[in-house]
Amino acid sequence: MARRCELSGKGVMSGNNVSHALNRTRRKFLPNLCNVTLMSETLGRNVKLKVSAAALRTVEHRGGLDAYLLKAKDTELSDRALGVKKKKFVWRKPLKSNSLTKKMRCRERLVVSRFLAFELVASVCCRSCHVT
Repeated sequence: MARRCELSGKGVMSGNNVSHALNRTRRKFLPNLCNVTLMSETLGRNVKLKVSAAALRTVEHRGGLDAYLLKAKDTELSDRALGVKKKKFVWRKPLKSNSLTKKMRCRERLVVSRFLAFELVASVCCRSCHVT
């Protein structure tokens, strides 16, 4: 498998080792890759990816894998990460708390369009609740 980050697209760079006498020999700069399992909250499952340490910090900074993929360009993502981004979602189960009102339970049901890629589209699930 290629030494490339599946989220940011960082890969191997080439350069020179430079000695004190300014002798130059070719070398590779490898990205700091880690095999990680990230939780996708909208999918409700774990995703295994090979991610650079810098991209992992960015995922944490943006608030999780879903938020990162929402902002990421499709050209930077690997096929596996792009597949997670383009997944089609179905209804999520509402929270099973009796203290929630009907309107609060309706907001938990989210439909994500396949073509809008993670853009949350609110749905009308009952006549009394029109969530926008």
